[in-house]
Amino acid sequence: MIDYKTDADGIATLTWNVADRPMNVLNAASIAAFDAAVRRAVEDPGVKGVIVASSRPEFVAGGDLDLIRGIRNAQESFEASGPVSATLRALERSGKPFVAAINGTALGGGLEICLACHRRIVADDPKIQLGLPEVTLGLLPAAGGTQRLPRMIGIKNALPYLIEGRKVAPAAALAAGIVDEVVPAAQLLQRARSWLLAEGAQAAVKPWDMKGFRFPGGTPQTPGPTQLFFGVGGGLLAKTQGLYPAPEAILACIYDGCQVDIDTGLKIEQRQFARLATSMATKNMIRTLFYAMGEANRLADRPKEVPVRRYKRIAVLGAGMMGAGLAYVAAQAGLDVVLLDVDQAAAEKGKAYGAKLMDAQVAKGRLDPARRETRLARVHPTTDYAQLAGCELVIEAVFEDRAVKAEVTRRAEAAMDADAILASNTSTLPITGLAEISLRPEQFVGLHFFSPVEKMPLLEVIRGARTSEATIAQALDFAKAIRKTPIVVNDCPSFYANRAFAMFPYEAMTMLAEGVNPALIENAGRLAGMPMPPLALIDEVSAELLHKAMKQARADQGARYREQPQDRVLAAMVEKTGRLGRKVGQGFYDYPAQGARRLWPGLAELFPVADQQPTVDEVRERLMYAQSLEAARCVAEGIVSPRDADVGSILGWGFPAVLGGALGQIDTVGAAAFVQACDRLARLHGPRFEVPEALRRMAAEGRRYHAA
Repeated sequence: MIDYKTDADGIATLTWNVADRPMNVLNAASIAAFDAAVRRAVEDPGVKGVIVASSRPEFVAGGDLDLIRGIRNAQESFEASGPVSATLRALERSGKPFVAAINGTALGGGLEICLACHRRIVADDPKIQLGLPEVTLGLLPAAGGTQRLPRMIGIKNALPYLIEGRKVAPAAALAAGIVDEVVPAAQLLQRARSWLLAEGAQAAVKPWDMKGFRFPGGTPQTPGPTQLFFGVGGGLLAKTQGLYPAPEAILACIYDGCQVDIDTGLKIEQRQFARLATSMATKNMIRTLFYAMGEANRLADRPKEVPVRRYKRIAVLGAGMMGAGLAYVAAQAGLDVVLLDVDQAAAEKGKAYGAKLMDAQVAKGRLDPARRETRLARVHPTTDYAQLAGCELVIEAVFEDRAVKAEVTRRAEAAMDADAILASNTSTLPITGLAEISLRPEQFVGLHFFSPVEKMPLLEVIRGARTSEATIAQALDFAKAIRKTPIVVNDCPSFYANRAFAMFPYEAMTMLAEGVNPALIENAGRLAGMPMPPLALIDEVSAELLHKAMKQARADQGARYREQPQDRVLAAMVEKTGRLGRKVGQGFYDYPAQGARRLWPGLAELFPVADQQPTVDEVRERLMYAQSLEAARCVAEGIVSPRDADVGSILGWGFPAVLGGALGQIDTVGAAAFVQACDRLARLHGPRFEVPEALRRMAAEGRRYHAA
């Protein structure tokens, strides 16, 4: 795992090569091997200096989460993370100079190895990423990152890397003081060697091990950092609502650890790491954000017998906001795009949407102007269906109207190649029904993108009743080509994400109709960790859109339609008051030209506030459990798998990752306790809280959706 060699000048090179993993990672075996190599170099009197390098494309990608996922108690945490921290402390106090020759990405523990070295030299490659992203998985850097980085670049400058997980390219890392040199890749090892021979002996002691060391910018006791902690702590609480323990633990490491010597600071870091590694919140985040999302991105469930389809040219029908976003994303991924609309001006406007997005990137220095022109040239606006010839995939993104979609389907199929796929970007209309007009329903699939397409990472791949497995496989290939995270969903009205997510605003409107104070509803939504409180969210989506969906459902179901509690609220907002949402400047909130939005005072007249109010916890429970319950129904009906349900809830509508997703919340609470709570809610508030029989059986048998 660590290749060791010395040269005639007494320079030892320790080269990372974890051959039994896809990338170099820190695990029990590689940590032990690295420790042995470090000690060998330190104890060898013939070794004058040491280069730490990698033979893989990356330097070290970070810690192996399999090691962390198995931690059950604090002692196991210390045993897992303590050895590498001890090795790095021995390395920097060895009296011999160590230089990190960073040839590729160094994240988490990989960067912590570099921070412990006496010099850091990185290859000049903008694709290299350097950072400490552990916070994004509910963890903290446990090999000295919370202690060394603030001592190197100051507390204020270190905070974004530690509590936000910021990752930077070599040039930015050099400017920040995280690395010492950026050199051409071909010169990396030679430059590391020459530094050791010329300057290494004089730099073999870290600044914080020297007498009189002073923190850059001051310690937590000095006025500037003290005020910084007050501001950051308050802002962090507002952002996380206290649900995410990792940022708080990192702040504690910095505040406490930077007031003492580094060895004591490292002990503080180990204890805070143990607190996180044993928490349910961290287990949830690792399971869903790393393992489940990784499986989805790798297309783990893709039918293996179907050959992979390589896309070169696609078409998008409809150049509105959704179609324009689709064209932009596909062009960014290197595909040629036919962007078709009813008139040329509309199609050109759709192309201009992508141009505007790229112009913003050029202005910020994130995109070269020549590359902008190349990407923009891939989009071909037109009104001519004949241009669909040669497209491997055609995505219909027109209005949510069956008649319009049927006409577009007829015209598209008449011009498409025989082996091309036709996809509908509908968000609510069942794919099976839309495919009835198709001459080849086996090649008809749903691709439900989320708005705005260029920002939202999720893609629902919808299987209609006659959609073939080959079409599903090739739709997944397309998702990967445009760098979206796909979940596979079986057909039903609104599919999975919209169906489960709708319970959040629907329950809010139900409570509003019951007389629950709207401010209480909104605050409970914030405290639950949702990205936006529910009534404000409805204003963003538009009550008019939800009202249309309600009317469509009523028309589709006829006598089978059951009046829903939120229907009266939608009718009042749209039909009675015309308060459609933010797009018209008035909805559940008022949107003054100057200043922040505020709840509309007229809500109290339209929906009188009851004298007796529920607690914030009761409101929060209803808002959150309604979503998880609908997700459980979707799983019970075979609409979606438990893994995809959780991935979809986090990426699709921002369900709190700390809970592991909509089903993860049930596992976190415990299925038996969740069922008991829903039974109580059903007695109090009606049948929408009735538990599906599959979940009731699971609770009775003590099972979970995901392995503990």
